[in-house]
Amino acid sequence: MEYGTSRDDVGISIRSALLKKETKQKFSLLVLIIFSVVLLFLESLNWKYVNQIRSLTKDTIYRGSLLTSFPGKGFKSALNSSGEHINLFKKYQKLKKENIELKNNIFKSNYLELENSQLRKLIDEQVISSTNYISARVMLDKQSPYLNSFIINSGGNKNIKNGMAVLHEKNFIGRIVDVNYFSSRILLVSDLNSKIAVIVEPSGNHAILSGHGENLPTLEYLPKNLNIKEGNKVYTSGKEGIFPTGVPIGEVKIENKQIKVILLSDLNQITFVNIDVGTSN
Repeated sequence: MEYGTSRDDVGISIRSALLKKETKQKFSLLVLIIFSVVLLFLESLNWKYVNQIRSLTKDTIYRGSLLTSFPGKGFKSALNSSGEHINLFKKYQKLKKENIELKNNIFKSNYLELENSQLRKLIDEQVISSTNYISARVMLDKQSPYLNSFIINSGGNKNIKNGMAVLHEKNFIGRIVDVNYFSSRILLVSDLNSKIAVIVEPSGNHAILSGHGENLPTLEYLPKNLNIKEGNKVYTSGKEGIFPTGVPIGEVKIENKQIKVILLSDLNQITFVNIDVGTSN
């Protein structure tokens, strides 16, 4: 009997709480309605103080809205700025790459024009010359204080043989001393082992042009009563039929009572050479 009474008490308590809660909700709704009506009434009034309060309230709301919108706007602005910076950097990298490619193309074009010009000179020399020339490119330039030689990209495959004269433009610069099938070695007139029979004009004196590596070649075995002056021209003499006669080599330079020869061709600036296949041992 007591158990039943307790259960009824619990149910009554719950219903009472719900009724109280519903009453509070109704009261809150009523208060909100009254407050809204009051606000509408105040909005319609044109009283000085009411207008000031209304204006102050609106300003507060507007300023608050502006302040609360700053973080979002700032983040959006920073995001846009970062995106523009990244795009600008990508464009810069692209332009930099294109600029490098353009420079490489220009350099390549200039090099091809230079190479073309050199090849045209070789062709003109071969057409004008009465002898048969073979053109070749210098692959290696072996330079040391005493030994100077070129390795060219032509050999037995072009009928090149030991002893053939080698010219740069129209100037004598050396001879073939070693022939492989696809390459050959040129002993330059500046090499320590180079000895070339020459003639000096206009005196007509015969001599031997001896190489001295980095130093200028010298004229040796000259006659006692020589008549050689600075600026005289030096040519191949054609003695013993090894080289053709009259191929220009250089000019005389007298220094410290020693007769030296300044070569007409700069051996450090040679890319293509002509081999005279009409001469050989």
